[in-house]
Amino acid sequence: MGVAIGIYYRKKNVVIRMKKKIRSLFPFILLLLISVLPLVPFFQKGLLVTHDGKDHVVRIASFYASLLEGNIIPRWSGNLNWGYGHPILMFLYPMTSYTASLFHYLGLSFIDSTKAVFIVAYIASLFTMYLWMQSVWGKRVGLLGAILYGFAPYRFVDLYVRGAIGEHMAFVFPPLILYFLYIISERTPIQTRYDRLMYYFQCVGLSVSFACFVLSHNAISLMFLPVIGWYMIFLFLSGRRWSFAFVSSIFLLLGFGLSAFFWIPALIEGKYTLRYILTSGEPMNRFVPFQWFFYSPWSYGGTALLTKFLGFIHWFGVFVSGIVIWKSKDTKKRILLIFSFIMLIAALFIMTSASKFIWMNVKILQNFQFPWRFLSLTTFITAVIGGVSITFFIEMISVYISQRMDVLQRKEKLIKNIFFISFCLISIGVTFHMWKPRDILVTDESIYTGIYPGTTDTGESSPIWSIRFMEHTPANPIEVAEGEATIIQGNRTSTVHEYKIHAKQRSRIVENTLYFPGWKIFVDGFTAGIQFQDPTYRGLMTFRIDEGEHTVRVVFTDTKLRMWSNMISLMSLITILVFGILFFVWKRIK
Repeated sequence: MGVAIGIYYRKKNVVIRMKKKIRSLFPFILLLLISVLPLVPFFQKGLLVTHDGKDHVVRIASFYASLLEGNIIPRWSGNLNWGYGHPILMFLYPMTSYTASLFHYLGLSFIDSTKAVFIVAYIASLFTMYLWMQSVWGKRVGLLGAILYGFAPYRFVDLYVRGAIGEHMAFVFPPLILYFLYIISERTPIQTRYDRLMYYFQCVGLSVSFACFVLSHNAISLMFLPVIGWYMIFLFLSGRRWSFAFVSSIFLLLGFGLSAFFWIPALIEGKYTLRYILTSGEPMNRFVPFQWFFYSPWSYGGTALLTKFLGFIHWFGVFVSGIVIWKSKDTKKRILLIFSFIMLIAALFIMTSASKFIWMNVKILQNFQFPWRFLSLTTFITAVIGGVSITFFIEMISVYISQRMDVLQRKEKLIKNIFFISFCLISIGVTFHMWKPRDILVTDESIYTGIYPGTTDTGESSPIWSIRFMEHTPANPIEVAEGEATIIQGNRTSTVHEYKIHAKQRSRIVENTLYFPGWKIFVDGFTAGIQFQDPTYRGLMTFRIDEGEHTVRVVFTDTKLRMWSNMISLMSLITILVFGILFFVWKRIK
């Protein structure tokens, strides 16, 4: 009898635990269903017509081809710029290209792989926002905050107007970084090996999340640094230990280190491109009229015409946040809302012409190119403010109505649910007209994988000693400029070109590839001098060979800067693994 009772209670406990797990997964299932609604066009055949959509497919195809050639970190795109090559892969966020390359490897076309990145990133951004906000303020705040985060007008500008894949993916990581900071700060003294393992994985999660953020969009990650820094200070002042400040700082720095292979060369070697020449003064022409933040029409036009509207419910959340700050007895909530409000005002200010003097004197802002890119920051901030303040407002108004109507407690709960669902539905519904692209283009995928008649950017990544666009394909990959020689082409990849050259006399050869630091030419195993500033062959590599038979290899290698950057990333990874060993050696972390 006793055994039977024991089995019964064990089964009952299992059922209870399963119900709890299902209940905990329900918000994620709900968010998945909600997030699929605006993504329906992505499941149709063809490429969505956006400002940058076609360019992203070309870059991803070029990136994947370089990976297949054995380049773990693709930096040079051999088929771009009419076949003369281009260093754009060195300067544009590799996270989306690595992800799309995985999808292509698994069998999707390049177009579908690109669309898959948009789909996965959008859904993941709602998940991560819910994960963080629910952990701090509860499920209702988490759900509403995630919906506001995913259904802000600017999110659909990135999806269906600009096709900004890097910025779109970057939305996944700010809430994830703050989530790991929060759970690291909440830890209790660690006793067991399991506790140490979980704490270590949380710290690694912080590093990896931050590294992925930088690799998704380096400019946007720079924009969010004040938010991340302030949140760390907020958690520390909320009573967390010094160990939290130390450990979180170390693992954030390791995140910087993990992504160093990308951001260091992108930042420093940009001086060898037309970036600063072509983008000089660009922000001064892209300021946003302040009234556009409150309303601006939906448009598929250029950067000056796309909507800068923050969202109806987002603004409502900002307005009622004043009530929360006034009425709430939760000091931490009030401090967070006050700081968020200050950050929002600062972000709006920096996008208007009133901030022109700042843009002229703070050169690092030039990396953002367009002031309205700070809409990424306002989208995050208004989602946080709205999730917290509207939920508090709903509770307050529900209590007020219940008291006036003298209803039962369960009816008060019903009133709260009605208000909550209404705000969620309105937040989703008001963006319905934004859930579609201007058009969908069905084309043969070969146009994205062959020689491409363009650079996939406005020419700002072109080498500074070349012209902006080559605008014609070369007759041959390599030619004789002076003298007389016969050339037989051998193996050719994006970063290695091999030739057999029989020179009947001393000759000058032109390799129809744009020069960029890292290119080297070897004649019979010895380094040959490269000339790349000849006005006749502007930006192209020329070199001389003596009479006779020669083996020539033109190779794109890493500069010392890139090698040191790779080393920093590798050492950061090793350091993280060493920390893992130390976490198990220490018996207790105080």
